[in-house]
Amino acid sequence: MDETAIDGLLRELVPQVVGVLTRRFGDFDAAEDAVQESLIDAAAQWPEQGVPANPRGWLIQVAYRRMIEQVRNEQSRRRREELVAAQEPAGERTAPAADDALERERDDTLTTLFLCCHPALSPASAIALTLRSVGGLTTAEIARAFMVPEATMAQRISRAKQRIKASGVPFRMPDHQERPRRLASVLHVLYLIFNEGYASSAGPDLHRVELSREAIRLARTAHALLPDDCEVAGLLALMLLTDARRPARTDAIGTPIPLTDQDRSLWDAGAVAEGVALITAALSRGAVGPYQLQAAIAAVHDEAATAGETDWPQILALYGLLERMSDNPMVTLSRAVAAAMVHGPATGLDMLKALDADGRLAEHHRFYATRAHLLEMAGDRQAAVDDYRAAAGRTTSTPERDYLTTRAARLSSDLRRQP
Repeated sequence: MDETAIDGLLRELVPQVVGVLTRRFGDFDAAEDAVQESLIDAAAQWPEQGVPANPRGWLIQVAYRRMIEQVRNEQSRRRREELVAAQEPAGERTAPAADDALERERDDTLTTLFLCCHPALSPASAIALTLRSVGGLTTAEIARAFMVPEATMAQRISRAKQRIKASGVPFRMPDHQERPRRLASVLHVLYLIFNEGYASSAGPDLHRVELSREAIRLARTAHALLPDDCEVAGLLALMLLTDARRPARTDAIGTPIPLTDQDRSLWDAGAVAEGVALITAALSRGAVGPYQLQAAIAAVHDEAATAGETDWPQILALYGLLERMSDNPMVTLSRAVAAAMVHGPATGLDMLKALDADGRLAEHHRFYATRAHLLEMAGDRQAAVDDYRAAAGRTTSTPERDYLTTRAARLSSDLRRQP
């Protein structure tokens, strides 16, 4: 097994091993640190010595020993060991065997994911903790992804773990009443991770592929453990259908290419087929939620052989349903585009007037970029130039800024050439 495959295996096993230790010791923070140390050992030994027959059991044994060392080196050693003794039979005080049947069969991934997405955490903290404890990324990797110093990210993760510890929430799946709210937090965090990977909010690259891929992997995990939850399926479908377009989203130098101009032969047909199958099955099973609606919209786009064949009336209707479910100005922005494609740019621009008066998107570059696009459609090129420039001045993404600036320059050049 090569190093890339080993890295993927380790990231898959992280939440399972963290869950085992947290269940045994009742200390999520210490368990997560012990598992990270076991990953370092595995990354150093497995490429040379080979992957053990039971890699999960190997990690559990090594992390368990690290955990015991941590317990013995802390001032509260006696109190913690008494707690462990009260929770476990004496015979379980030694490291579990690598082929322990109970530990081999029990998968704590979803429990760990729920714990990392605790409602008391801010989205930024929950994302960082999820990537560290469930995704298996190092603090340095997460810091690089979000372009902050490693020390800053370490503090963010540490504060998140302290807040979970202070909350006194036990390591277990939330009860029937709590689960819907906690699951909503889990899905929201995965959604945010994917969005940041697919369309980076800042920096020199449009994509952060490692983030979007990790979000898809975690969504697959959640779907495998909750196969009957339609919103989990909807979120996974949305990610697959959106990420399928990534190969065609930029040109050779990384400049964004609008959806209407993309070479659809470059789209990932396998991801499109899987996403369409997922959302088709989910929509037929029960109540429809926002992730399912977004996935349905993505499916309509992806199933169109050309931009001209896009079923815009269906997309407009789906955005109408989505808008009634959530008071999200971004949904209204997208519905305005769909309305312009169905009824003409004047209709879309009228909708944007109301959105402008709302004020929530007053400084967001996407509002100005969208209005510029509709103004260009309507033939008001000078106003479009002004809005493209306004959008470029508000985005922190270098590729988006370059695209918007170039768009404004081309329109301005066309205006100067007119008699």
